[in-house]
Amino acid sequence: MPRYRFGDFILSPRRRTLFCRGEEQPLIPRYFDLLVFLVERRHEAVHRRDIFDRVWNDVVVSDSALSQAIRTIRRTLGDDSREPRFIRTVSRHGYRFVFAEVVEEEDDGPAVMVTGLAKGSPLPGTETLLPVAETLPTQGETKAQRSAEAVATSEVDPFEPLLQTLTRAAATPEEEEGQREAAELLHSLGTSEALRRLGIRPRHAFARALLRDTRWDSANAGAVPIFGEPSPVATGAALIALRLRRAARIAATRWASAFIGGGVAGVVGGIGGGLLLVSAPGSAAPLAAVAVLAVIGGGAGGIGGAGTGAGLSISEAAFRSRRTLALIAGAAIGGALVGGIVEWISRWSLEALVGLHVDVGGAFEGLTLGAAAGLGYAATTSGADGGLAAPRGGRRAQVATAMAVTCGLAALLLAISDRPLVGGTIHAIAHASHGSQVELTPFSRLIGEPDFGPLSRALIGTGEGALFGLGLALGLTHRPK
Repeated sequence: MPRYRFGDFILSPRRRTLFCRGEEQPLIPRYFDLLVFLVERRHEAVHRRDIFDRVWNDVVVSDSALSQAIRTIRRTLGDDSREPRFIRTVSRHGYRFVFAEVVEEEDDGPAVMVTGLAKGSPLPGTETLLPVAETLPTQGETKAQRSAEAVATSEVDPFEPLLQTLTRAAATPEEEEGQREAAELLHSLGTSEALRRLGIRPRHAFARALLRDTRWDSANAGAVPIFGEPSPVATGAALIALRLRRAARIAATRWASAFIGGGVAGVVGGIGGGLLLVSAPGSAAPLAAVAVLAVIGGGAGGIGGAGTGAGLSISEAAFRSRRTLALIAGAAIGGALVGGIVEWISRWSLEALVGLHVDVGGAFEGLTLGAAAGLGYAATTSGADGGLAAPRGGRRAQVATAMAVTCGLAALLLAISDRPLVGGTIHAIAHASHGSQVELTPFSRLIGEPDFGPLSRALIGTGEGALFGLGLALGLTHRPK
């Protein structure tokens, strides 16, 4: 694996470092990967699609994530988008690394020991280069970090203009991106000092939220606490709004995929259960029952997938700290909400239309299955960072398997507690209705039970839960083209 020299910089993919005359320039891992990718393919304009497939291959992110990454890399390199020296934007296509004199060499020479050089010392063979401060822009645009003491002693205060930009209401998308850049620069100057100077000036909650959001994209950023600081509720709300607004389109796509995945799983379960019921000895169910059960299963699975998927997508987009807890809570809340609505509508419809009083599950079952789905999803996508997880191949199969297992176990516990899912509810309604032909008693006899008993409830419930988890997982992890 070679290293690359261009201008004052040495880029070492092997050691994952970028140096400028002996001083390391920090980049978060995905941004470093993006720079390496552009340098490796410097002889062509790289399409945005190829960048997403290479750098964000395990998550789905908004287009603004790539724009922000390019902006950060340009600032690190001291580049200007209007007169690019290193990275040029190719309209309606992507980006290209345009610096002509890139030297590709083995990564085993003396320059690999740059970490041992004194700060500012020249690298071997670069004695004629100007010092960093003379060749690169000021205001911390290429420094890994600046101490608050050095800033305080300078004649020009770089903090105040950036803080004013941060606390000003943005009217256009360009101004919003300018605010994000100002937040990143404040992290470069010193996060703690920026927070101290921010204080409780007007719109400080929004500014704190933006600093909190951008710290994940700034390699040298410090902690930005919310609790124990001024206006924690307003700051938290502003942070959630920021992240959801940037990920709204992706979250909506994820929600739709979860709806489809849950619906397909319900259809498959309905068809399979219907065929077993029709073919069971002593069953009076007609073949048309297969289609009826498929429709009911598809509707129940789709609604459950929509609620659980919406909760998961919103939580994943809004929370990057305490991700596991947020995913479990979000999925549980989403499942409980749609389950409660379905429960109320079902009970009201049965009582009003046919005069049946049947215990129909909904809210509690939705909460339990949602929490189980969130647990399985969180446990197998913990490495995803910066977007909504979209693993491929074997990793996607791991997510689907884990969610099928957790949802199946949750459904088994519900069945043991005599809280049936779709199949058990259909049996209860059929049993209470005179002349119904879709009771599941023939299925129970098929497995050796005289009536629809605990074993039947457990088998049917576990199968339903596992199918739901599998379909939901495949829908959630679907990567849009």
